[in-house]
Amino acid sequence: MAIIRAFSPSEYPSMHIKTSTGQIGRRSIQVSCRSSNKWTVQENPLKETSRSQTSYNHDGFNSTKFAQLVNDVKYALRTERNGNRLDNLALVDALQRMGIEHHFQEEIDSILQKEYEDRTCFVKYQNPYDVSLSFRLLRQEGYHVPAADVFTKFKNNDDGTFGVNLSQNVGGLIGLYEAAQLGVEGEHILDELANFSGEHLNARLTNNDSCVQARLIKETLKYPYHKSLASCKAKSFIGNFKGINGWGRSTLQELANIEYSITKEIHQHELAQVSRWWRSLGLAEELKLLRDQPLKWYTWPMAVLTDPRMSQRRIELAKCITFVYVIDDIFDLYGSVEELTLFSQAVNRWELSAMMDLPEYMWSSYRALYDTINDIGDNIYKIYGQNPTQNLRNTWASLCNAFLKEAKWFASGVIPTADEYLKNGLVSSGVHAVLVHLFYLLGLGVSSISLEDISAISASAAMILRLWDDLGTAKVTQKKKC
Repeated sequence: MAIIRAFSPSEYPSMHIKTSTGQIGRRSIQVSCRSSNKWTVQENPLKETSRSQTSYNHDGFNSTKFAQLVNDVKYALRTERNGNRLDNLALVDALQRMGIEHHFQEEIDSILQKEYEDRTCFVKYQNPYDVSLSFRLLRQEGYHVPAADVFTKFKNNDDGTFGVNLSQNVGGLIGLYEAAQLGVEGEHILDELANFSGEHLNARLTNNDSCVQARLIKETLKYPYHKSLASCKAKSFIGNFKGINGWGRSTLQELANIEYSITKEIHQHELAQVSRWWRSLGLAEELKLLRDQPLKWYTWPMAVLTDPRMSQRRIELAKCITFVYVIDDIFDLYGSVEELTLFSQAVNRWELSAMMDLPEYMWSSYRALYDTINDIGDNIYKIYGQNPTQNLRNTWASLCNAFLKEAKWFASGVIPTADEYLKNGLVSSGVHAVLVHLFYLLGLGVSSISLEDISAISASAAMILRLWDDLGTAKVTQKKKC
């Protein structure tokens, strides 16, 4: 998880939303290995950047009260109430589910490091929920915790299956199911655990008199935490939060509700800015068949970059995603193979003069791409001191080349092999292009991670998206035929 400094409470009244200088942030982050057991992202100070003239003000915001709430939670995190470490783990989980963990990253890191260094914790914890919570929190933060060492004790010695007594505790089943979602390939014990806990939770649904419990089970099975967007579930969790052993209900609810309202308004401002930028390009009016979906393009950055202070990063990333869709539509809906070849050649050249070789309807799109990506590269250079524009333009050249290859297959009636199609599809999905921009915007791309590393990281996600998109298109086509 990227460890980015959150706003201090006193900074909220002047939170910057719009900037003419392309401000992205004040700190760079580098990948390093704290130990052989955990990969982390660390931050380095950067020189101060100029502040924007436009600031965000939240009506009725009391920075003193907010600061006191934050300090109260920090105190709770720094002390083990009644000597109970599990209370602190439950508090960390609650903060993450409420979407306010960025205020307490230092304290959370300390708690989880201590939890990891205590090699006896999984021996001491007997309750399946406690074991699952500790395992999941450590896994989420990148700690190496062998699943077999943690969960084997819940298996029967006779036949190696999970004991039926585990099925009696709904909270434990939910915890086990949530933990099992963090399995990696080859961790068969987590596959077994997911099947076991899922089966018994489903059984509980058919014979459950508690509406609240049934709703919780359904929510867990359909949207487990690791495979969901915490921001989408935060409001519900905040409202249903009952505290931790009698502590924290009012404090955390008040803090989280303030943060939720502020973040909501920040996102609304950002979406308005992305929409204005999109309208200013005039592409939707010039090319009527282009998708006109600024909300969709902004949603991914909003979901991925949750820290409120990453406002300009979200906006810049939304612009990148916009052009993935724009270019995809040009290749699918407008250009002939000859015209698309010229467009790909122009993007590979990355010169403004190359625009004159294009059909007139492509001029505005090429110019907008050229200017926007150069601006993003310049802004990153101002913050991190290295200019990524060459690598950014290479990703767009690769994307256009992949789109062109698919266009040629379609035009010629050639059916590629599955391997050929998927290899090209990893690029044409657009995932690689988006992640390259994301890594550079976070300061990761300038030194520690190569483009080859990003390709390896993005391969599985790109393949899933490519196949998912193609299957969806096939279903729509089939319905039209019927």
